[in-house]
This record gives sequence, C-alpha cells and structure tokens, in this order.
Amino acid sequence: MTVPCYNCNTTTTLDFNFEAISFACPNCTHVYRNTREQGFKFYNKREPYSFDEKLELGETGTFYGNEYKITGILIKENEGFEWAEYILEGKQNDYLYLSEAAGHWIILNEISFEEKVSSHPLTAEHEDIIYNLYEYYYPTLIAAQGFFDFDVFDKFELIEYINPPLMLSFEKMGHQQTAFLGKHISKSEIKKAFGISNLPSKKGVGQVQPFIFNIRNLALTFCAVGVLILITNWYLNKDRVEQNVLNTEISFDQFTNKDYITPSFNLNGSAAPLSIRVNSNVDNSWANVQVALINERNGEEIYTSKDIEYYHGYTDGENWSEGGPTREFNICGVAASKYHLAITPMKATEDTQNKSVQIQATWSSPSTRNVWMVIIFMVVFVIAMYYLDKNFEEKRWSE
Repeated sequence: MTVPCYNCNTTTTLDFNFEAISFACPNCTHVYRNTREQGFKFYNKREPYSFDEKLELGETGTFYGNEYKITGILIKENEGFEWAEYILEGKQNDYLYLSEAAGHWIILNEISFEEKVSSHPLTAEHEDIIYNLYEYYYPTLIAAQGFFDFDVFDKFELIEYINPPLMLSFEKMGHQQTAFLGKHISKSEIKKAFGISNLPSKKGVGQVQPFIFNIRNLALTFCAVGVLILITNWYLNKDRVEQNVLNTEISFDQFTNKDYITPSFNLNGSAAPLSIRVNSNVDNSWANVQVALINERNGEEIYTSKDIEYYHGYTDGENWSEGGPTREFNICGVAASKYHLAITPMKATEDTQNKSVQIQATWSSPSTRNVWMVIIFMVVFVIAMYYLDKNFEEKRWSE
C-alpha cells in the first residue's frame, strides 16, 4: 500500500496483509484515518517526535525461524514513563509484538484467556503458572508510525501481571478483553534478529527482566554438587591411611657434596600433603635441609627448603631463646604416583657438635579442607545471591 502525507509530502509504501484503519506518517507522525470511500483522510496532528535508537518501519527480523516485518510503531506514555510498541507481521499472516522500555525488551503473542481481569485480581493463572498483578493504567499515545488495523487513539485499559521472565498483558476496551503472553528477550537477541547494533541502553530493572540466577535452582544445584563432592571424596579415600615413606638419620659428613636419595615409593589415592619433620642437634647454630620430591613417571620435581635454627643466651639478667631443633613443613597436593626424595643436608661449618639430621616423611590422610572450603563458598554464594535477588526485586517493583 502507498499513502501520501499531505502535511510533509512524504509518500510511504509498505506491503501488508490486513485492512488498515489508521496510518501515521513516519516522517511527521501526523495520523490519517481510512474512510473507505475516500481513502486515508487527515485525522490528527501530532507533535514532532524523534525515533532515534528505535527500530524502523518496514524493517524485518527473524524470530522462531520465521521472518517478520514491522508494520506499525507506537510510542506510549503513562505518568511520565515512556515505552515503544512494535507490531510485526509474519509471512504466514501471524503477528508478534515487541515492547521496549528503558532498553528492556519483551516479545509477546496474542493468546486465548477466558477469565476476565477487569476487577484487577491480585493474581492470574495461565498454563499452571501464577502471575502477580504489576500495574493497571490507561496509556496515552505520544507518537506513531506505520499502518494499523485499529484506531490508534482508542482508549483502553492496560492490565499487566508478571512472573519474570514471563508476563500476561491485557488490553481492555469496554467489555472486550485481549490477552497477550510475553517474555523477556535480551538486547543481543534483538540485535541478532534485526542485524543491527544501535539500540537503547538499559536503565534500571526491566518489568520482567530475570535475575542472573534462579535462586531456587542455584541452591538445588549447589546442594547436589556438594553431596557429589562429599560422596566422591569419601569413595576415593575410604581405604586410605597415613603412609610413612621415610624415617632415617642422615650424617652431615657423608652427604656434604652429594644428595641422599631415598628408595622409590608408590602413593595411591587422591592428592594429600606430604608432611616432613626434621630434627637436628643445633645449639646456637643452624642447619638446613633441602628436599626435592621427584615424580618418576613424569619427571616433575618439587623443591622445598627449611632452616633449623636454635639460639639461646643470657642478656640483661634474662634468659632468652629463639627457634628450636625441630621443624615441620608440608609439600601440599601430592598426587598418586611413584616418587623418590633427594635430600641435601647442610650445617654451619663452625658447628662441630652437630653430626646428623633426622628426617621423617609421611603422606597424610587426605585433607577435607578443600572440600569444605568449596561447600562453604557455595553456601555463602547462594546467600549473597539471595539478598542480591531480593534487592533486584525491590527495584523492579519500586519502578
């Protein structure tokens, strides 16, 4: 159909498959009404309106695998809050509706709904889903573009129920009620559908914008993961006991210029710390032990070093001491494999009393510290998300 605008001399051509009742010029937004006998006649003058960052009349988008064309755009307002409504016609003569407010998008389909909501019940049910009453009001038309099969100035009541990311929207005119089922659609999906990039930025919380997580599903998922972690940890380590891999005394004189190499040993089961205890007869002196844990299957080497220091004396009428002859340390997360240790002992050259160092190495029972850290993290995360979700909903309803 081709319609000229007598106000701005703009001609609009658009193909569609319905009988147009109203036409709004996309250039000056003046509205014309189809008089049938004489065609479109001027009906109402509208104030200029900028459609920047809006979808364009005649633009096509793909939804659910089908192509739809924008045949009409309405800009509406209620108590200072403004939004855009897009009417899209499909090639199968079916229709979709898009609503955009403050950068948040909702896609809607017309549905059958027998129950009347003119009395504004607090809840409405559709397909076993309960929706809560969000708002009811009489919107005002600000501007329009395109062709419509109704009078764009018809007064109707809009009644909205939400259960994010879903909504039920009712347009009530007299005793006639039209119902729509809508759901939140992301900005990226709109960009992909129309192949565009310039869309309004999001502000605030959308009417049916979902929180980043479904708290109930998140809690159930974390509970299941926690149970699996506990069961797995128990199963992998139910037969585990401490394994002593070394208990020896090393002479400093014999291993001054070479390493002490232990016999090979096998570790089986999940990863656990290798606890090392060293003791040497230091007295106002020091000793040092360097330990290398060598994985014989992949050649990986882990090095650690520990000083053994013990000093004591009498100063200003008081006895004092520092350090001690025994030190303990861990090589953490030692996994199952075949290993041996290379130990390099050292002592102070002036210390002639200290002859040796005793070393014990034990592959401990597996630590549950990491297991409980993960579970505690999940609990804290769910609690934090619960309060963030609560704040999110408060913002939604306050707007």
